[in-house]
Amino acid sequence: MGVEVASPWSLRDLLAECSPANAVEKAASRIDATDADISAWEWRPTTLPTPHTPGPLAGVPFGVKDIIDLAGAPTRCGSVLNRDAPPAAEDAAIVQVWKALGAEPIGKTVTTEYAYFGPGATRNPRAPDHTPGGSSSGSAAAVAAGHVPFAIGTQTAGSVTRPASFCGVAALVLTRDSFPMSGVAGLSDSLDTHGVFAATVDDVAAAYDALVSSTTGMLRRAPRIAVWDPSGIASVEASMVSAVARTRRALASAGADIHELDPHAPASATRAHPIVMGFEAARERSELLPRIERLSPPLAALLTTGAAIAKADYDTARGRLADAGDVIAETLAEFDAILAPAALGPAPSGLGATGDPVLSRAWQGLGLPVVVVPGMLDSTGLPLGLQLVGARNDESALLATACWVEQVLREATAR
Repeated sequence: MGVEVASPWSLRDLLAECSPANAVEKAASRIDATDADISAWEWRPTTLPTPHTPGPLAGVPFGVKDIIDLAGAPTRCGSVLNRDAPPAAEDAAIVQVWKALGAEPIGKTVTTEYAYFGPGATRNPRAPDHTPGGSSSGSAAAVAAGHVPFAIGTQTAGSVTRPASFCGVAALVLTRDSFPMSGVAGLSDSLDTHGVFAATVDDVAAAYDALVSSTTGMLRRAPRIAVWDPSGIASVEASMVSAVARTRRALASAGADIHELDPHAPASATRAHPIVMGFEAARERSELLPRIERLSPPLAALLTTGAAIAKADYDTARGRLADAGDVIAETLAEFDAILAPAALGPAPSGLGATGDPVLSRAWQGLGLPVVVVPGMLDSTGLPLGLQLVGARNDESALLATACWVEQVLREATAR
């Protein structure tokens, strides 16, 4: 089904080596061997970086989504408008953080146009005739293809969760405002946030632990989980409904305390999110409006529609997000996580669209951390990702729960 690529690279295993001194060269070799079939990379340097910075991620190669500035590389944002963009003078703030840990950026990964719906060239390593998702398509595909142990992206609606689900990798969407967005060509100031992709939740936890100098602990008890049924706002495919049901049974058998989530608050947040996103995008990317005829139809429509949204409607939508956030905060004070499908189903066939982010809009609107847990498949072998939503600024606890869920699913599918 997929193309011939290397197995996804385990960050945890790489860090266990005495010295990953050849990891950058190994990554370059893997990219050279398979990226003609994947097109995960927008830009790569003519000479490889020489690892020199000590730190917990010393010598670990990673990819940078091409709306995030990388010193010496152009930031093209997946747009024909920026084909001749000059090299960035300095790294984005988030790249500076990863580099300070010793990680080595080895290139820019493909993004949809300005991180919206206009697809890039990337193909899904697990199913090349199916979308890899958007907008962090290149970062997800680079991890799925075994090019790099981790890659970074951004999310405004479902730009991390959806590609992770479609490509069969793990991901973490960070709490909004936990790290600065300076040096990132964003769409929506109140929604944009950072994300990290890796092969497994355990690998994502290793990256996050290095990022914040922590250690993801083991759960001392089976978690309490609230399950969100989004059928009231979206048509979830049968294969994903089945995956969630199988997951519920496996988690309950392992001792998890499973409850239903009242769907009213996430439904309200889901409806409010695109109003906020459209209003802010039209103003944050207003410099594109005079050249709108050169933009992809989806981005042109977003900016046109967003420019017509009244300030009163925007304020009302922000208020609805605040109200929903209060309700969900109370839920997450009682439960370890909210479980939901990460996408409507497996990656849709075709490369002309990137799928629907509807199941991520609520959580992104509320600025909450989310972990995508891979491992489930549909009857044809296409990946089905699940998302776990946690409390603000409590990524460590969420990752501990997600690692527990990942292990339970791994054991259940091995039987």
